[in-house]
Amino acid sequence: MTWEEHSWFKAFYIALREGWATMTTSTSNTGPIGVAVIGAGMAGRAHCAGYRSAPTLFDPPLPPLRYVAVIDADAAVAGLATTRHGLERSRTDRRPLLTDDSGHVVGSVVANALHPEDAEALLDAGKRELAEKPHADTIENARAMADAAAAHPDLVTGTAFVYRRQPAVAAIKNLVGQRLGEVSHFNGRYWCDYANSPLTPMAWRYQGGPGTGALNDIGSHLIDLAEFVCGPMTHVSGASFTTLVKERFVAKGTTYGHSRAELTEEKKAVENDDVATFTATFANGAVGTFSISRIAPGHANSMVFDVFAQHGAAKWDMDRPAEFSVVLNESDDALAAYNGYNQVLVGPAHPYLKGGVPMDFPGVSYGVGDLFGFQARAFLEQVAGIEGGLPPVASFADGLRDLEIINAVISSAAAGGATVELPSHH
Repeated sequence: MTWEEHSWFKAFYIALREGWATMTTSTSNTGPIGVAVIGAGMAGRAHCAGYRSAPTLFDPPLPPLRYVAVIDADAAVAGLATTRHGLERSRTDRRPLLTDDSGHVVGSVVANALHPEDAEALLDAGKRELAEKPHADTIENARAMADAAAAHPDLVTGTAFVYRRQPAVAAIKNLVGQRLGEVSHFNGRYWCDYANSPLTPMAWRYQGGPGTGALNDIGSHLIDLAEFVCGPMTHVSGASFTTLVKERFVAKGTTYGHSRAELTEEKKAVENDDVATFTATFANGAVGTFSISRIAPGHANSMVFDVFAQHGAAKWDMDRPAEFSVVLNESDDALAAYNGYNQVLVGPAHPYLKGGVPMDFPGVSYGVGDLFGFQARAFLEQVAGIEGGLPPVASFADGLRDLEIINAVISSAAAGGATVELPSHH
């Protein structure tokens, strides 16, 4: 998303605020739930696919859905996503969406800086929004989004922390609560190589101050999973950032995701972090150690964590998503202390698998794309008021919490690794 497009949307939002167009929509009528997605890049296409697959997953059936529109600044990209995912129309202009009473649910999958404006405009227009993470560029904007959601309690909102939907991760969370006992140590890493090449073009991901790079982009997922599994953090410390690729070429035209592009001869400075590390303390006294990199050769999209606890341990590797390992020492038998890890194949006994994939059988794998279907299904259940279904999506307050932790890590790094206390999480 270019700055010019950002400025255009700011002007549009001011016009909206002045009252030229608002219209409250409702799903209480007998018509279908209308779905639209803003942003047709890599993550936007995943959201489109998730909404298309949601009605085929789990029970009870969802209300009828209407796939209304894909909106993207690039008309060709919007049109391709519309055709590929079977939506009614494509647009480059957000404004009609706000007054269109056929669009009740909106996925906002745009640059971080645009999420706050999207959220306030959509909520004021009566829309329910699921915003991609991290859902703001600053802690102040994240707080404004949470406040906007609180001001519209009748409208469902959510932050798209999709890895909460990993069946193995959800199973480990359940094990921590039911059998592993009190956690002593969480060790996690999220390593990618999408920015390792200096020929990866300049994009919004490389702009902003320290901590808005790898930490914000992929570390936000790892931070959320750590609290999801182990409970709230209270302090962070020892933060450090590194930037290896200090300049990047400007691309010709619009770029999406992490793809290569034709480059100009112009270079711009990279303003944020390629690598981030820090430690944390959890409310029960457990320690967390975190390593995040976007320049790790050989790691396309590699998230791994270990949880060590009173009665055993568990570990998971996203390179092998449909399995996890666990050791349980629930006996005082001396030999039990030397038990090794057992491999567990994820199957219908674990979260999301029964009815969530076409072949819900142990050893039949799934991918990240399936998680967007689980997430879309959960959000649509909330919108439709279906009770007893999937766990709800992360809230705007959870999105704010993630930014609070990221902000504390940034403060720690700026102070030479000093300990920074976190606000309480409700």
